[in-house]
Amino acid sequence: MKEATITAPSTGLKGSVILPGDKSISHRSVMFGALAKGTTEITNFLQGADCLSTISCFRKMGIEIENTPERILVHGKGLHGLSAPDSTLNTGNSGTTTRLISGILAGQDFTSILSGDDSLNSRPMARIMDPLNSMGAKITSINGNNCAPLRIEPGTLHSIHYHSKVASAQVKSAILLAGLYTDGITAVTEPVLSRNHTELMLTGFGANIASETHADGTATASITPCEELYAQKIQVPGDISSAAYFIAAGLLVPDSEILVKNVGINPTRAGILKVCEAMGADITYLNETSAGGEPTADLLVRYSPLKATVVEGSIIPTLIDEIPMIAIMAAFAEGTTIIRDAAELKVKETNRIDTVAQNLRAMGGNVTPTDDGMIIEGTGALKGAHINSHLDHRIAMAFAIAGLVAEGDTVIGDSQCVDVSYPAFFETIAQLR
Repeated sequence: MKEATITAPSTGLKGSVILPGDKSISHRSVMFGALAKGTTEITNFLQGADCLSTISCFRKMGIEIENTPERILVHGKGLHGLSAPDSTLNTGNSGTTTRLISGILAGQDFTSILSGDDSLNSRPMARIMDPLNSMGAKITSINGNNCAPLRIEPGTLHSIHYHSKVASAQVKSAILLAGLYTDGITAVTEPVLSRNHTELMLTGFGANIASETHADGTATASITPCEELYAQKIQVPGDISSAAYFIAAGLLVPDSEILVKNVGINPTRAGILKVCEAMGADITYLNETSAGGEPTADLLVRYSPLKATVVEGSIIPTLIDEIPMIAIMAAFAEGTTIIRDAAELKVKETNRIDTVAQNLRAMGGNVTPTDDGMIIEGTGALKGAHINSHLDHRIAMAFAIAGLVAEGDTVIGDSQCVDVSYPAFFETIAQLR
């Protein structure tokens, strides 16, 4: 167990931030590279614990992966090149690894077992087990509780059109990846479009993907099996979920000016930027470009008095991981901010409705949790407190930023959990002081 102590700086935060690679894209680059013919080269890969779990799993299935500080080389063996692991595939704390790899394993001719840490093994897996099993997969929860550990046995897959109750890129991706191993068109329709990194990247690898957003706001992605995928060069953009903390720091700490470089601004992920705009944030987009279908920009963030807003509806899937940070911004905003339609927060690394409310109250915030979100009365001030991260990296990082604008010391318990997605997080804060 580690603790990190945060105090407010005596002057504004200044400087530039080079972000770690996007976690979602880093996961997928290794997975798809493993299934492709040839060697996939990945730069700016996120060297966080979650993404290293993905590398470990594919190495156990016979894929040679070279990991250096400069690049990752994935020596893919094609769609049918994986081999049976000789032990349990340990996915650590990574829900993305567990759910996406389940779709891939459903189409293999060997049995595998997926398991992770205590947090991962308490998170719901029926949302991918049910559709995959309806395709002919043979996935069972070993403990009978619809959670990992999962046993995945060989099955003969057939195509389906699945109507998902939730907008979830993990559910959608698991089904599309299983669709690579069917003999027909597999489709997923969601209530609203979730992040589309799988569709963009698989298309680049040579998959036959189609996407459509309908008049009623629902969205359908479909995949037709192909003979093979082919290796690519992947430049991973900076992770907007990691950028969120330094965007908030720049907005909240008086006299701050921070340049956050090479941020992925894919519209299916960049909802926090729309929320910041609605709250009156001073953010300038610089050097906008695109690589592999993923738009990026540098973001110049300046201190801004914020006003309350309502966060709801179709924007929620585009910022679900950033809600803890948005809640803290709301504590300093003028007025009452309402967050709703975000029941998905209950099944993250922690129940983030509860953990945000608990810690915000400990700092003197005025927050009311609801069944699908929270109501935050902007008090304009917080006081230092001991923060229970519950080993949730997003809780730890969001409340560390709160500590930069709180009166007194803020102590983040189990601060090592940030290594899941941003190992250099606390060092980056120190560089800006």
